[in-house]
Amino acid sequence: MSSAFQLQGVTCKFGDLVAVDEVSLSIDKGERVAFIGPSGSGKTTLIRLLNTMLVPNEGKLTALGEPVASLGVKSLRQLRSRIATMPQHLGLVDNLTSIQNIVLGRGGSRNTLRSVRDLLLPSDRDAAEIHALLDRVGIEDKLYHTVSRLSGGQKQRVAIARALFQNPEALLADEPVSAVDPARARDTVKLLTELSDELGFTLCVSLHHLELAREFFPRLVGLRAGKVVFDGAPESLTETELEALYELSAEEMMTDA
Repeated sequence: MSSAFQLQGVTCKFGDLVAVDEVSLSIDKGERVAFIGPSGSGKTTLIRLLNTMLVPNEGKLTALGEPVASLGVKSLRQLRSRIATMPQHLGLVDNLTSIQNIVLGRGGSRNTLRSVRDLLLPSDRDAAEIHALLDRVGIEDKLYHTVSRLSGGQKQRVAIARALFQNPEALLADEPVSAVDPARARDTVKLLTELSDELGFTLCVSLHHLELAREFFPRLVGLRAGKVVFDGAPESLTETELEALYELSAEEMMTDA
């Protein structure tokens, strides 16, 4: 099976802070992977490297078969349009409707004039497709609701529909369930994994909820201080490894990456 993402000795720094430290990792197309580890371990930075919003200071990154460092602006934009991202705070515009937020999902593959036109007046074709996506995620009646009127769980579903509207080859989600209760968190993670199986896209999710990572993901990648300290099946993660993964030094408690 070919790789969706390959990192070879990748390091990413912010000043003196090494957020990702010589990470080598390969993620197959269609694979489901959960990134686990304490706050400040590098999970968010790793997500931003995979979606090409960050460039490594050292090492080589290949995304969807493309060597990221050698891409020009146009090619990089085209690559990003093939990778959907759900940021930690979802990135929705509260004063826009669900359909307007979702139509922005294809902004990266459309020119500026087309994007503005679609935002102001989505085509009948886009509206029908978006309605079907909202139906798939269980909130088809929220098509024209302003996002500020939606619950936290409904906003998550809009963000998922926006990601799906990209027709992505890979979906990256950074702590997508940090702001909802445990029952809704489980429903959201279950939905994401079902959609990944159904549509065949690669799914990488960073999670603080270890129990959800173990339940829904066949592969866990554990990060600590920017390094991969575990990579394997959930059942192979021992209690000793788990304690070592989450036991932080005083210095690590002061960082967040």
